[in-house]
Amino acid sequence: MKKLLIAGVLGVGVILTGCATPSYNYQATQVNVSKPPLNSINEAYVGDKMLEQGVVVERDALHISQEIKHSGYTFSSGYYLKVGENEKGSYFQALNNIPNGANLQKNIIVDPFKNVMLDEKNELCIVTIFNAKVCTEKHDAKLTKINIAADNAFQQTLIYSGKIGNKINIGYREFSSNIARPAFNNDVEYDLNESKQIGYKGAILEVLDADNQRIKYKVLRNFNKVE
Repeated sequence: MKKLLIAGVLGVGVILTGCATPSYNYQATQVNVSKPPLNSINEAYVGDKMLEQGVVVERDALHISQEIKHSGYTFSSGYYLKVGENEKGSYFQALNNIPNGANLQKNIIVDPFKNVMLDEKNELCIVTIFNAKVCTEKHDAKLTKINIAADNAFQQTLIYSGKIGNKINIGYREFSSNIARPAFNNDVEYDLNESKQIGYKGAILEVLDADNQRIKYKVLRNFNKVE
């Protein structure tokens, strides 16, 4: 299909720049995450994660930093997850229900969409339900990788909850598939007069400095379940 001008309702037209049949051959990679690194010195503010360990899925994605409008379609800013690739380009989900996920939208005149595409010429495209491409060169889309929770993901975190006197409060949280497990959440108080080292479920941290806004600490050991 060469360049065609398809007339729309009320005389509005959409330039179709070719054909594309999406591929759905992409497979994500499951990875173990353990951070911060052992023996590293770190800072966290109240509500921040001090320690994190678990299994996540590493996904290729397309990131758009600013909203893009083109030919009756709107690319919202955020991440579009990859679903496949072929000789014509890479294909991404049009609707992404993930943290900072992005969505493609359309007006009532243009054809329904199927996928987002980054083609071999680095043009950003909409693939319609008729496998027609609507593309633009004016975009800031970049390929990247993001970590998201897997269906069977299990994560453990320690969260800084502040300081009263010389006692600090640490929250422990467990997540399964990005959903908190209430029965496995706990809040613990540590007296720094007794020891500068604090531990929970195998994790050991050395507190270097702390106040009611932030904590500076060294990671001596992470949780035990992931090597």
